[in-house]
Amino acid sequence: MSQVTKSILVGGVLLASIAVAACQPKVLRGGEGTENPNLDRPALSTKLDKADLDYLVSQNLGPLLESRFWTRDVEGAPGEPIVAIWPIRNATSEHLEDQMLQLLSSIETALVNSGEVRVVARARQEQLAQEIGFQQSATFDPGSARRLGRQLGAQYLVTGKLTGVDERLDKTRRIQYSLFMQVLEIETGIVKFQHESARSKAIQR
Repeated sequence: MSQVTKSILVGGVLLASIAVAACQPKVLRGGEGTENPNLDRPALSTKLDKADLDYLVSQNLGPLLESRFWTRDVEGAPGEPIVAIWPIRNATSEHLEDQMLQLLSSIETALVNSGEVRVVARARQEQLAQEIGFQQSATFDPGSARRLGRQLGAQYLVTGKLTGVDERLDKTRRIQYSLFMQVLEIETGIVKFQHESARSKAIQR
């Protein structure tokens, strides 16, 4: 093989390697302390992302922690009241299984970190629900909820639903999400607190 042929072959291999490298997907690491601190900021779809969920939860829990119910019945209680969290119902047309789990976890974390209540672990709540003969679901049943709450020794139950109004105009689609949250006194079924927060997402094609 001549030197010219070898040079051509080596050059071709180098060019092919460069082309392959150029076609490789670029992986980015985002968040505080990285070179892309704002990576999570742009919305990529009309589905709820972590920023949306954090906003919806904070806009409900802020008023809860400042409410008369919280300052009088929770902070003024002789001990830390026990709270159970019923699954939040997804009443939108979107498939949001992972988002609903994140929503529950965010609510649970905020209540635990408040230091004012004791929160029943989700695993224990699901285990007891099976033991006493019913399955927890996203459909809220007051009777079953009260029965479960008493078995757990809980005084209050946090529940709610996520709704979405889906609108389309020409090439624009907008979904207006609302997170409705309630706190019920288990023994009486009385609504002690309720609030609603909203977030809109839109996409233009």
